[in-house]
This record gives sequence, C-alpha cells and structure tokens, in this order.
Amino acid sequence: MLGSITRIVTLLIASLWASAALAAPPSPWILDRPAAGAFPLLAPDVVADLVVSPDDAPVVGLAAQGFADDLAAVSGQTAKVRADGGAPNRAQVWIGTLGRNPAIDRLVADRRLDVRHLKGAWESFVIAVVERPAPGVPRALVIVGSDRRGTAYGVYELSQAIGVSPWRWWADVAPPRRDRLYVAAGTRRFGPPSVKYRGVFLNDEDWGLQPWAAHTFEPETGNIGPKTYAKVFDLLLRLKANTLWPAMHPTTAPFNGDPANARLADRYAIVMGSSHAEPMLRNNVGEWKAPAADYDYARNRGGVLGYWRERVQANGGYENLYTLGMRGIHDSGMVGADSLEGRKALLEKIFADQRRLLTERGLEGAPQVFTPYKEVLDVYRGGLKVPDDVTLVWPDDNFGYIRQFPDATERKRAGGSGVYYHLSYLGAPLSYIWLSTTPPALIQQQMDQAYDLGARRLWVANVGDLKPAEINTELFLALAWDVDGFRKAGWRGFLADWAAREFGAEAGPEVADLMARWHGLNFERKPEHLQWQLPGQKPRMSDLSLEAAAARLAAFDALSARVDAVAARLNPDQQDAFFELVAYPVKAAAAANHRFFDAEAHDRLADAAPLEARRRGALARRADAELAALTERYNAEIAGGKWRGLMAVEPADGQWKSFRLTPPVLPAASLVGAGPEPAAPPPSAKTDPAAPIVIQAESVAAGAGWTRVDGLGRGQGAMQSGAAASSLAYAVTLPPGDWSLSVDLIPTFPLTAGGALRLAVAVDGGAPVEIAVRREPGDAVWAQGVLDGRLGAASGLSLAGGPHRVVLTAREPGVLVDALAFKPR
Repeated sequence: MLGSITRIVTLLIASLWASAALAAPPSPWILDRPAAGAFPLLAPDVVADLVVSPDDAPVVGLAAQGFADDLAAVSGQTAKVRADGGAPNRAQVWIGTLGRNPAIDRLVADRRLDVRHLKGAWESFVIAVVERPAPGVPRALVIVGSDRRGTAYGVYELSQAIGVSPWRWWADVAPPRRDRLYVAAGTRRFGPPSVKYRGVFLNDEDWGLQPWAAHTFEPETGNIGPKTYAKVFDLLLRLKANTLWPAMHPTTAPFNGDPANARLADRYAIVMGSSHAEPMLRNNVGEWKAPAADYDYARNRGGVLGYWRERVQANGGYENLYTLGMRGIHDSGMVGADSLEGRKALLEKIFADQRRLLTERGLEGAPQVFTPYKEVLDVYRGGLKVPDDVTLVWPDDNFGYIRQFPDATERKRAGGSGVYYHLSYLGAPLSYIWLSTTPPALIQQQMDQAYDLGARRLWVANVGDLKPAEINTELFLALAWDVDGFRKAGWRGFLADWAAREFGAEAGPEVADLMARWHGLNFERKPEHLQWQLPGQKPRMSDLSLEAAAARLAAFDALSARVDAVAARLNPDQQDAFFELVAYPVKAAAAANHRFFDAEAHDRLADAAPLEARRRGALARRADAELAALTERYNAEIAGGKWRGLMAVEPADGQWKSFRLTPPVLPAASLVGAGPEPAAPPPSAKTDPAAPIVIQAESVAAGAGWTRVDGLGRGQGAMQSGAAASSLAYAVTLPPGDWSLSVDLIPTFPLTAGGALRLAVAVDGGAPVEIAVRREPGDAVWAQGVLDGRLGAASGLSLAGGPHRVVLTAREPGVLVDALAFKPR
C-alpha cells in the first residue's frame, strides 16, 4: 500500500514539474511574487474586483466578465464584476472608456493618469498601476480605452498577459495554472492599430461551421445564430479585430434575418459589413425573395433600391461598413449591362443611388467600401469613377496573391484602400476549403507590400469555417494590428510566440519549426490539390517522379513523427488543443499525400514491379483509413465531442464538382497486400531519369536592390527585386549535354496594374534576354501557377555542359524569384 502511495505521489510531483516546465511564462510585466509598486491581481486571500461603470458601453461589461472567466480558468478563483464602485480596501481593477467612466475621468482630471495619446485616438488603450486612486483604495490597476473597443482590447490584453490564449474556447487551449499574479508598476500604452478596420469573412461554411452550429452547438436555432456569433465576436475582440462579414451560403440563415444578431454585434462593438457580392448589408442568397432574374438594376431599379433601403433603415443605428456596387446573386457576374461602357455607367448610377439611401438615413459619413472583384476589376481599370471617400478594397486572386495595389493617385483618395484576402476558397481551378495551408511567409510578404503601398483602411481575410485556420487567422490580424511590431519578429517570430503561448516554453520551438516546415511542404502542393488534372479533364499522373514523391512522403512522415514526440511530452489538458492546432493538420495532410502518391505508385509500378505495387496500394488504403480515423476523432472525441460535425475531409461531398478535388480512386482491396520492401523502386520504374538541376535563388547573398524573403518557395526563401537594374549573379557547373534555362517565379502579380513580371537573364556576359510573364487570373498559366506555387518562365537560352555565370537583372520591382532550373534538352 505504501509503495502504491509513493508511486502516486511521485507521479503527481512529476506531473506538476512537467506542468511548470511546459508552461509559457506570462508577459514580462506580469510577476509571480510581490514587487515594489506592483498590483496584486491574484495573491493569497486576494482576488481583485473588476470595477466598471454602468454608463459605459455594454462591450466593457462583456469583456470584464470574459476576463473574470479567464482568471477563474487560470486560478480557480472567482473575481467579481462590480458596477457599484467596488468594496473599500480590496484590490480593484478599474475598467472604462475615456469620457464614460466617472472614476477614471476624475483620475485624468487630477492628472493622476496620463492619457494624452488616447484623446481622439482610434482603438487605443492604457494599462497602468495607480496609487491611492480613491479613498479606501490603496492601489488600483486601471484599464482605460480611447473608445469602447479600445477598452475591450485592453481587458483581453491583460488576459493574454496572464497566459490565456485568445483560442481558449475556440481551440480548447488550457491556460497554465497560477496562484499568484502581480502587475508590475508603471504605465503601458497600446495602439492605435496600423489598419483601421480588421476582420474576417466566414465563408463556404457548408462543410463545417454551419453543420456544427446547427446540430451541435446551437441546435435550438438549427443554424449559425446568436449563440455562435457571440463566440465569434468574443474571439474577434481577443484578436483585436473589429469587423465581420458574416456567413452567407444558401445553407446559412442570413445574419440580418434575425435582428438579434445585429443587436448582439452592437453589444460586442463589432462593425458589421458584407462581402463584395452583397451590397448594403443584404444577403442576396437568402433575402432576395423575388425571381433571380429581377435582381437586375437596369431593369428593376425600384425593386432593388427598395430592397437595399429596407436594410439601411433597419440597421442604420449600428456601426457598419457599407459595401457599394453590385454583382449577381451568389457571387455571380454583373447583370444589366454587357459592354465595358455599359457596366461603368450602370455601376456609377448604382453608387449614386446607394449613397443617396445613406444620406436619407443620416449616414452620409458612414464608411463605405467598393471591392473590384473578378470582372469588376476590369470595369474599374476601364475608367470607373468611384466616389473619393469610398475605400477601394483590392482583392487577391483567391489564392493569396493580391491582384492590384494602389498607385500614387489612389493613395491620395480620402477613402483610402484595403485588401480582401483569401485563406480559404471555393472556386477554380481547384478549391482549398479543408486545411489552412497558405504559408505565413506569403501572407506577410503580400500584406506588407499592400500596407507599404497604402492599403491601410480595411483588411478582411476569408477564413472559411474558421477552424482549422486558427494560426493564419491570428497571424493576419496580428499583422493588421501592428505592422511595424510584427515585422521586427517576422512570421517566424510570430509562430514561435504563438507556439510557446499555446504549448509552453519547452515544446514551443519544436512546434513552431515543424509548422513552418509543414507550410513549406503544402505550398508545393496543397492537400486539396492532389491531382494534376483540372475538374472535367482526363485523369493524368502527377509531375513528380517516384523518387521525388518518395522524398515528399518521407518529409511528411518526419513531421508526423515529430508531432507524436511532442504530444508525448504534453500534459493531458494540452492534448485537445494540440490535436486541433497541430496534430490533425499535420497528420491529415501526411495521410492525404500518402493516399494519393502511394495509389499513383501502385498504378505506375503495376507492370514493372508488381510486388512493390501491391505494397504501395496497401499503404494508400491504410492512409485513407487513417484520414477517416483522424477526422472521426476530431468530430467525436476531442473536447468530449464539442466539435462534432465541424471537420470534413476534402472532397467532403459531391457539391460544386467543377471546383473540387475528384474523389480518390484507390486500388481494390483484392489487388493489394503486404510485399517485400526494396530499398528503392526498380530502375525500370523510374519516371524521371534526367531531373533538372535547380539552383535556389536565395543561395547567393542579396545584392543591392534585392531582398531575401524567408520561407517562400521550395528552398529556404525567395529573392525579391527592389530597384530596377539591380542584379544577382550565380555560378553553376552543368554536366555534359545541352541544357535549357528557365526561371521559377513565385506567382505574384506585378506592382503596376496590367503590367508583367519582368527580368533579364544573361549568361557568361552575353546579351541579356528579356523575360516578361503576364498575369491573367483564369488562364492556364495562372491556374498552373497557383496550383504549383510557382511559375516557370523559359528564357529561351541554351547552355552546354561546363561552368557558367548566370546574371538576373530586375526590370520591375516586386518580382519574387524562387530558383533557376536547368533542364536537359
């Protein structure tokens, strides 16, 4: 009996030690012991009261209660949210908005609290320890915001500082336990944000968010309703976001169909907008009840105008972003005009009428946005006149490459510019709505560029079902909040901080590195793009040789092994979050790749190496079963079934077949089985006997006018051109033979609208050859580029074997070079 007790105590001590070792430290200004002038937030026999004013905005009370819940999760102790001034001689946290909290305003008037940078500022806040703020209160922690959102951000800044992840609810991240928390003396200032409006678009929610809300989280509504949106709004505040474009697919009830949703958004101080295809806050899929043919402004102006007026009148009392313009129902093309001139005239009339509706409601100064998406961008480029105070929101090509950036004239517009960016997409050439695999390096590079060129008014990311896009969603919003601060650490620093916060200081570096490598592998080919024909085309083999595919699978296997090793070191209360944020994405992508490439190897080896073919076929079937098991665990087991119905493997169903991966065809069970495991496929099975010689662009030091972009491309990075006429020089020795030279580019768009990606290539001092790659979404070159993550630009140069000096010279800024490829002729 004594031995059993000893073992139990030993295991308990080991568990507590592991918990302490793995816990991420709180922010530097949060202490675990008393210090001179420090405020006791949580101490023996002390739990600070949270004091708010009844005259403040509702979101302040909501955030205060959210912090109380966070503190309880950390300590097991309950803090009281009080609106009565608090009890004397108790530790108090004063929470309020400048001008709406009398007690805090008195501190300001008495010059006890310096809020000079808050007055008139947007979404800024101060966290300060103040001595003797009132009779009977020896010391208080004051959180004051310049406006209602600034105050809420300040409250949740304190939550993060004590170790609570913004994803505590949405990804089940358990905070480390603490029994003492002191806030160091001093004043800390935050804000204003780099980008004024920052938010997300819930989209293509048919496969995850809507079924989960309807059947698991909010069955009483049977849809995405107020209960779900309350959780979304709370998350946005924790991520210092302020804007939401709500879910809008046919399966989802329109956001404004239930007035409780808009009222709730106002209580949470969230600015509501609507997508580029939904003018004036209307959900055309669910709210337009007349025949679809009547949604035509040229033919039915009165009907459409009345439809828009209804929403402006109903929602005009809330804080909104009004989308101007018009496309067809459910993101289809414009109707009512066929020619460029006709579309320009129609859109300009629509702008005038929509703005008149706002004026009727007293909203002429309300923020308005116009997104020239798809064919509308051509209309804009053709001379469309957009009112000067309207924000131009530049879209990407749906795959993370921004199509156009503001020029010098557009940067002077009163309305400024913004970006609509995809982290998930349903559409051609192939969708990606399962795993969130857009590289953090690409997000940072594209959004940095947009910011530097003046797109600073609105950033919205299409995040699909939100899960499993947690990492990229937070990265996008963190960059929007503080561009300069983000740049200092870069995307790798962000990943390191994120991983340490979620999984502790010991596991953090390993998690950050394996996720960076995972993103790199998936940039070469997304899990949703594991086929080399487009929908409707005849199936064909991939472009990878058996050897290249084997190397890719080995890299995924190595990541999966690292995931298992990290999971074995984590505490039980960290396992759910680790599975959701790391293990499922990594292992599911690995299994998807095995399913595809092992099945392909089966077909390629069927005649030349039948035993190996049978073995590979069995591996493909095993990977398919593993995918099913992983997804079942996500839906049925994680967090006690909390996420049932949320996760679906692509292709999840038979909808939208023209945009979706073809369901994989696996070898029949009767045709596969265990066989010998040769070290390598037989020589007769090789499919790429003369692979190209690849020189990574970043293998040379960045010269003047060039910048290395870490983490892009198939190597360690890519080289980005700055000043025109700057050069990079490469030395290469080729084997005997005749070789052609091409340059692999990251498939970005030129900085000059309608221009081309331009370079010059010279070999051994010869005359330079000009390369110009034009970018046109929808054509075959674009489709191949976004699926491959690279554009191959042929130089037309032929090189003999032997040593050579190759010089690349920039002809335009912003061109990203991934590699030089020498292919045998």
